Amino acid sequence: MRLVVTGSIAFDYLMSFPGKFTEHILPEHLSRVSLSFLVDSMDKRRGGCAPNIAYTLALLGERPHLMATAGQDFSDYRRWLEAAGVDTSLVTEIPDKFTASFFCSTDQANNQIASFYTGAMAHAAELSFRTVGPVDLVIISPNDPAAMTQYAEECRTLGIKFIFDPGQQCARMGGDQLADGINGAHLVICNDYELELIREKTGFAEADILDRASSLVVTRGEHGSSVIARGSRTDVPAVTPERIADPTGVGDAYRGGFMKGMAHHADLAVCARLGSVAATYALEHLGGQSHAYTWDEFQSRYARHFDRLAW
Repeated sequence: MRLVVTGSIAFDYLMSFPGKFTEHILPEHLSRVSLSFLVDSMDKRRGGCAPNIAYTLALLGERPHLMATAGQDFSDYRRWLEAAGVDTSLVTEIPDKFTASFFCSTDQANNQIASFYTGAMAHAAELSFRTVGPVDLVIISPNDPAAMTQYAEECRTLGIKFIFDPGQQCARMGGDQLADGINGAHLVICNDYELELIREKTGFAEADILDRASSLVVTRGEHGSSVIARGSRTDVPAVTPERIADPTGVGDAYRGGFMKGMAHHADLAVCARLGSVAATYALEHLGGQSHAYTWDEFQSRYARHFDRLAW
């Protein structure tokens, strides 16, 4: 199956704050906030939603195609992704622009405060599915909003099955853009907070989303995820980690595991279980691409928490 992963390519600057953000936020002064947090560590990591998802798919034995825009500083990252099993032939490098960058501070309660610089990602709408050849499944993950709605429209027009994954762009996209991405999607995936944003901005209840998309998947962190279709709902537990290192990229790993199942035409509940196992591997490491495992190791861990995996 030819899988195409769209979304941001970014460098992640991950910082740790040795306290709790909530202890420094004064509710009576929310109208005027001026805060600075002294962090005790910082790591620069390869990141971005699309490479994180593609990396997990590659770990699971797929050869995903990454479709995105990157900056003049992408060459080393490209070589690393190719070595990891990700096809980067659909990535366009934008001259005189830097790759998008994600600056994220995480506190001791795993709360996060983040900023995102778009850089070359602002050119994502210059890419088109009309020029990439046959495609079996696409995920439209967080990216330039104009590109996300364009890709959804092209997938509908070309008859390409797509997953709409608005992620953190729920905060930036308008109701019409979110509704356009949902319309005709094979699957809509978001976390519980993002679902509330979608509801608020579009006025859609779960039933309204399912009138426009085949299925809805809602992730809830340590509380697992839910696969919702017309007339059915399956709750899938999270896999308990051996340790917690960093939540960055955990949702992307879940999506990669989920797509692995879809590539093998598995039941969506099985896809969600694959996502749960993949997410836990990411949670146990710093950054979205520092974990590694073999397919045999993954299947063994899956079997310890769920039934033996059989396609």
